[in-house]
Amino acid sequence: MERNILLLFDVDGTLTPSRLAISDVMKQYLLKIKEKAVIGIVGGSDLVKMEEQMQANVKMMYDYVFSENGLVAFKQGEEINRMSIKKHLGEEKVKQVVNFCLHYIADLEIPKKRGTFIEFRNGMINVCPVGRNCTQEERMEFFAYDQEHKIRDKLVEALEKEFPHLKLRYVIGGQISIDVFPAGWDKTFCLSLIDLSHFKEIHFFGDKTDKGGNDHEIYNDPRTIGHKVTSPEDTKKQLEELFSE
Repeated sequence: MERNILLLFDVDGTLTPSRLAISDVMKQYLLKIKEKAVIGIVGGSDLVKMEEQMQANVKMMYDYVFSENGLVAFKQGEEINRMSIKKHLGEEKVKQVVNFCLHYIADLEIPKKRGTFIEFRNGMINVCPVGRNCTQEERMEFFAYDQEHKIRDKLVEALEKEFPHLKLRYVIGGQISIDVFPAGWDKTFCLSLIDLSHFKEIHFFGDKTDKGGNDHEIYNDPRTIGHKVTSPEDTKKQLEELFSE
């Protein structure tokens, strides 16, 4: 069968529960779908975290793997791209952003704070008000608190006000953090690494598709057919409808 359909998937909240591992049912279903379509995984996290959640050597299991929005990318196991926010911005500007975030979080009144408030990745800076060392229970607690008090939305507003000259994007991803990266380095970046002419349809599945979410740009990109999902179960349901023929 000719695989002329490209399926691109967010990870967190789309293929897996947030920061948890993929289910065996979903993993086996993706392998079944791979017989009919080319599969690409597009996550904001780095490759290590992606493989933790996907419970596999994703570079070898799927056709395309785009970690950090595609800033570190693989095709059939071979690295095809690697971008560096450190080189792009320079050390002084990186320090300005990091220092501002640390001061902001230090003054923030939220129920709990743990550790690892800043995670420096190849292509982005991940900022987490509660700290990435929080437990799953603390993660869910912060997420509920954030839904009511808009902690991350306010952080984004503060960063946009402080650094308009740096031409950075600040997007809410997952349940506890925001990603900071240069304009144009969102998930649509991965599309520039694929020869799209090989495909008659390009579908993207993601949960953070609203404005400010890290799936928003690629979901609304005219080159893709966007699917908003609410859970891995919903992703599977929509795939079954797509391939029902």
